[in-house]
Amino acid sequence: MDFAGQTVMITGASGNLGRAVAAEFGRRGASLVLVDRARRDLQESEKTLVVEADLLDAAAVERAVDQALQRFGRLHALCNLAGGFRMGPPVHETPERDWTFLLDLNARTVLNTARAVVPRMLEAGGGAIVNVGAYAAQRGAARMGAYTASKSATIRLTEAMSAELRERNINVNCVLPTILDTPENRSAMPEADPRRWVAPQDLARVIAFLASDAARAIHGAALPVTGLS
Repeated sequence: MDFAGQTVMITGASGNLGRAVAAEFGRRGASLVLVDRARRDLQESEKTLVVEADLLDAAAVERAVDQALQRFGRLHALCNLAGGFRMGPPVHETPERDWTFLLDLNARTVLNTARAVVPRMLEAGGGAIVNVGAYAAQRGAARMGAYTASKSATIRLTEAMSAELRERNINVNCVLPTILDTPENRSAMPEADPRRWVAPQDLARVIAFLASDAARAIHGAALPVTGLS
């Protein structure tokens, strides 16, 4: 799992998981392209490019990829971390705005990055893509219809892309985490035991593995990462 000489693009880079994944790849020698809607506390360096982009804007995603290629020449891996969770009403009461918000955030962002990155990976001879689904998306749950549908779409996109790209030297897989141990989740669920949740650093190591040459035989996997829960 040595990424020296490789470039990894990370979306949702300023979030808790994004920072953990960036640190993991950086520790392993990768050059980083950190993409988020706002720079926040993201810092550039000789091996780190920070790009502000709205992932729902296909043209902005294309520009972000162009900037990455101008800086580093090639993208070896794409980690689609951008996404979000929202409880909701029953399916029959779900407003259009909630449905659109979650489908856009969790699925259309993956589609837009795929459109921009995959052609470049094909031209370069290969690469790896890791998406973030959700353990809960393996089945429906009450008041989570829009969320589980959107994350299930991410899993199905992963499987479809893998079937299309595995013979062209691009590995596509996804992780299915349970609750992440973040300050926000601890505040929202003060009675829960965060020791049973998934530490972002642990999930980051799994993502790095799936993006590495060590996982070159893994295609279309939806890998549960459940901590102790």
